[in-house]
Amino acid sequence: MVSMTAHELLLLSNSRVFGKGYLEHAQDAVRAFLDGRSTVHFAPYAIADHEQYTARTAGALAPLGVRLLGLHTFPDPRAALESAEVLFVGGGNSFRLVRALHELGLIEVVRRRVSAGELRYIGSSAGTNMACPTMRTTNDMPIVQPRSFAAFGLIPFQVNPHFLDATGDSTHMGETREERIAEFLEENDVAVLGMREGDTLRLHGATGAVLFGRAHEPRAYAEGDDLSFLLAEEPRFDQPL
Repeated sequence: MVSMTAHELLLLSNSRVFGKGYLEHAQDAVRAFLDGRSTVHFAPYAIADHEQYTARTAGALAPLGVRLLGLHTFPDPRAALESAEVLFVGGGNSFRLVRALHELGLIEVVRRRVSAGELRYIGSSAGTNMACPTMRTTNDMPIVQPRSFAAFGLIPFQVNPHFLDATGDSTHMGETREERIAEFLEENDVAVLGMREGDTLRLHGATGAVLFGRAHEPRAYAEGDDLSFLLAEEPRFDQPL
């Protein structure tokens, strides 16, 4: 979980942790982040069943007194976001999500209003990927082909949600998550924050995070560490986004 004040962002690695209900682990962080705001617009596009996803999220946030509005219910989601106070982009498949965001024309309006301090942004998993310059550090299978991998670009670094450390006793012969991030860094010069599940710039969450970069070995960060230096990153990708 990463909380930031440069823009108003709350980025969650995941919406569930073992032994707790959907978004239960993040309720205190969400309550503090909303700071009295009671209406949240929800982007359910990473999951196929928009109605079910919105209903589940509405139920999870109901104890906070939140009224959740699914963007899929508006004739013009872009226009709805022009007056929204808080946007929550839920997790699911990042490729499906970024395709919908581009097709609906939501990239520019979210980027503009968050950057201007007019819109607070909550992302979980794939929604956290969307806060990055590109969604190319996702873990997801490309089940659809988006017109672009470009995301909102609300932060100047990349995030890998659900980051898993390699274990010495594993018999898995495929690439580790660290190896896949190293491949990304061979082509792109931009910091990648591996957010472990259960993970909040200040970092919150007992499991911490791992920061990857082209010019240094992976660095571990713990609960309470200040990651504000990442906000000064100048990402360099293999081609313009």
